[in-house]
Amino acid sequence: MTTDARDVPADPTSTERLSAAGLDYRIVDLTVDETANGFQRAADRGFLGAEPNAESLAQGRKTFAQRRNIGVYEPGAPATALPVATTNAWVTPLTVPGGGELDMWAISMVTVAATHRRRGIARSLLEGELRAAASAGVPMAGLTVSEATIYGRYGFGSAIPVAHLTIDTRRAGWGGATPSGRVEYVDRETLAADIGTVHERARRGVAGRIPGWQGRWEGLSGASPAGQDRDKARGVRFLDDAGELRGALAYTLNEKGDSFRFRLDIGLLVAETPDAVAALWRFALQHDLVDEVTADLRPLDDPLPWLVSDPRGVTQVVHDHGWLRILDLPTAFTARRFSAPVDLVLRVEDSLGFAAGDWRLRADASGGATVEAVTDAEIDITLDVSALSSLYSGGVRAATLHGAGLITADAAAVEALDRALVAFPVPSLDIWY
Repeated sequence: MTTDARDVPADPTSTERLSAAGLDYRIVDLTVDETANGFQRAADRGFLGAEPNAESLAQGRKTFAQRRNIGVYEPGAPATALPVATTNAWVTPLTVPGGGELDMWAISMVTVAATHRRRGIARSLLEGELRAAASAGVPMAGLTVSEATIYGRYGFGSAIPVAHLTIDTRRAGWGGATPSGRVEYVDRETLAADIGTVHERARRGVAGRIPGWQGRWEGLSGASPAGQDRDKARGVRFLDDAGELRGALAYTLNEKGDSFRFRLDIGLLVAETPDAVAALWRFALQHDLVDEVTADLRPLDDPLPWLVSDPRGVTQVVHDHGWLRILDLPTAFTARRFSAPVDLVLRVEDSLGFAAGDWRLRADASGGATVEAVTDAEIDITLDVSALSSLYSGGVRAATLHGAGLITADAAAVEALDRALVAFPVPSLDIWY
């Protein structure tokens, strides 16, 4: 049974550290309106969002209440006070190479007020989350980040890159087939339900993905009263020849200047069959009056550049998105499958101690693996836990990190590790969390 993060107490080390700095670190009780509202307002402020109204607060609490919420307060602050820092977490299944799942401590809403920077708060928040996860026996932590320079120092590695696509529809055209089945408009509530249904099916076959949640789907579909661009949100779904739901697309339309030409911004395209992917892309690219289509968080093996007549009409920008942090190395690596046999001894450096040590990793031709701690063994590869975490899902090449000086090993060991870890299909993560 998956651990409920809300049952895990506040980390004593971070509690003590922040107390010594004159701050109060504690779990926030969202059953108290004043406390809950202050926490949510502080989180929105931290991400430079607008001051939330009553509807936004009520909508957000439906999600926040399912998570373990941590706030940092000035001593003696009243219940209505905004915390000076926030974070929350929950335990969710992470799809791993081979289609299995691993419990992951998902971290979100990490904010520190601009008035309280450089006081060690972020360190206490993040290390506190990692210690809490490890104490609960959760073998992996993960997050998506607004800044990419912070998290490596805590052992996180950029593990799941994605692509931002911009399509000039008039140049790109359409070169793919016209799949059988049909695309149809749906209302906001139906779209939210359909996105959730297809996403849950599709995410189980792609390493790096996690389940979404109702508040996320309602925000994308416009069904949420607090959703961004709510009034612009639209959506369609794809049904196959048998009438089965196989894909859904949430998008907004934004006018470009005063020419009555538009840009179609895809909020989420989810599909579980190639026909569904093609049909939904075709709908977007051939939409009347649309000159440009944008989509972020697309997998690096997205077929779109091969579905158009002129691939130079498609601009792809690859960027980091999913970050992982190994806490229990044997559990994490025996949960996934390997693409080639391997027998290597890894020396893993971890300043926080969770994954540090010398480990013999062996995988056989069936893809199953064993990991055991060793002593006095010849070391094949030396790397930091952040580098190993980047490699875990199979979407980042060991050769790349070796070339960057982040792995110490000979070429044969690097190639052996690459062949073993590569994952099919390419890992991806299509939501923020």
